[in-house]
Amino acid sequence: MLGSPVAHSLSPVLHGAAYAALGLEGWRYDAVECGEAELPGFVDRLGPDWVGLSLTMPLKRVALEVADEVSPVAAAIGAANTLVFSGDRPRRHRRAENTDVLGLVAALREAGLDRVGRAVVLGAGGTAQAALAALRELGEPEPTVLVRDPARTADLRAAADRLGVRPAIRGGLPDVPLPEADLVLSTLPGGVADPLRTQRWGAGTVVLDVVYAPWPTPFAAAGLAAGCRVVSGLAVLLHQAVAQVELMTGRPGPVDVMRADLDAAVRARTS
Repeated sequence: MLGSPVAHSLSPVLHGAAYAALGLEGWRYDAVECGEAELPGFVDRLGPDWVGLSLTMPLKRVALEVADEVSPVAAAIGAANTLVFSGDRPRRHRRAENTDVLGLVAALREAGLDRVGRAVVLGAGGTAQAALAALRELGEPEPTVLVRDPARTADLRAAADRLGVRPAIRGGLPDVPLPEADLVLSTLPGGVADPLRTQRWGAGTVVLDVVYAPWPTPFAAAGLAAGCRVVSGLAVLLHQAVAQVELMTGRPGPVDVMRADLDAAVRARTS
């Protein structure tokens, strides 16, 4: 797992649980601090025993630049959270993938949301771009996207064009009231959505916050207090990791084992 910051990441727990369950002795998965400028050199130095990398912010867009091949989904979104390596040294083939869409869709379906009517997305980064793709799959091609500065949404708008969706992008976040929606999906960094906890929530709204540490976030807690169905970023993290495990090992990720170890790690952190 590369990114900055990554010390809080629970991805090593998920991948470690999968490797143990699959009997992959000697496989390791670590969290490493890495910024955008360091990514090309880091990838160039990797040895032949490396099979892949997970990527979080701020690397999801620059990951496309170090790839030899980009999956159609990652290309449409304009962001990747996975690099998979194949072939022999000295120049291994690098394929960029995006499992965030799978993670979002699986987490929402697990919560009972198979189709979405009205949706609101908070944020404009790489995860918001993946959210547009996930919502398209769930039947919502015209979500409202609330951002802090509409002038800084060029990448989001380009992704929307490639995906064939038509978001209504509005500024003023977090000071604007949230419109009525069946789903409110926050892709904002930790703490940025906190001012929205004073919003009035409809009990029928599903709330998903991709931030999972600490849980519940003030944003998610407000939804819980209003009687909303709340989906944790932990569910998204689990399901995108399951897809990554299959990409990197060629074997299905053991969902139940990974979920159990994730839950245990969360309990240990909060006890």
